[in-house]
Amino acid sequence: MGAGFGGREHYAEARTQMNRALTSRRSFNGLLASAMLAPAKAAGTLNIGVGTFSYHLLSIDDMIVQLTKLGIQEIEMSRGEFMLMKPPTTAMCQSARDKFDKAGIRCVSYYTATIKDERDLDYAVRFAKILGARNVSGDATGAMLGRVDRRFTSEGLTFGIHNHWFKQKFAYESAEDVLNGLAGLSKTCGATLDVGQMAACGHDPVEAIRKLAPRLLVVHLKDVQAAGAEHNVLLGQGVAKIPEVMRELKKIGFGGLVAIEYEKDGDSNKDMEVLVNYARVLS
Repeated sequence: MGAGFGGREHYAEARTQMNRALTSRRSFNGLLASAMLAPAKAAGTLNIGVGTFSYHLLSIDDMIVQLTKLGIQEIEMSRGEFMLMKPPTTAMCQSARDKFDKAGIRCVSYYTATIKDERDLDYAVRFAKILGARNVSGDATGAMLGRVDRRFTSEGLTFGIHNHWFKQKFAYESAEDVLNGLAGLSKTCGATLDVGQMAACGHDPVEAIRKLAPRLLVVHLKDVQAAGAEHNVLLGQGVAKIPEVMRELKKIGFGGLVAIEYEKDGDSNKDMEVLVNYARVLS
């Protein structure tokens, strides 16, 4: 995004347009042309990246093509084939790392899903280090969470508890759930806040940012249609208060990765272009 807006007035006007509640896909896409002119990241702006589950239907190579087109330099590796339910191989992780390095893309966080036992813990550390990630996002409960804390501290990694909406009750749905999990743990452990999932659970994502701010490591930027489900929509079109979320992140001086996630069955390339540029204007 090498070109900037023609001046402060034009930039302010574009930001105002983006902040409006958009009522149709056509009006949302109509802002893309001006958003494509958003300036590159400057001091004090949020660090916009991508959660790679957004491209889960693409090969790694094709995903990198899309990330490069968008100028994305930092990601969280959250593709299903790299999660611990069916763990990847060392060769898979090394191949992905080599391709990211060649493309100038840094994997700063690795999403594992649930760490259930020592084998999962070993895998999480090993794969994060191969990928070059300094943070792992996921969840663990009980004594396992304490073991995660000790192991990650010794390995020089951080661990962010990820909140989630499921049809069945989940251990971490609210900011309070996350804070209760973090009680008694070292600063190695913090929060990976998914604002869309927080809204899906019926909680205010802006208030969650305020509560989790001292322990906030990574943010998943996602919007959902309504509470009580995980139907993803374009940023700004759902109930996750995305413009307010971005303002609050800037207010607390958040310097970590703000990873856009868009969980859609089907080609998401066009949508991701819109989402990235929308987030950059708000950043």
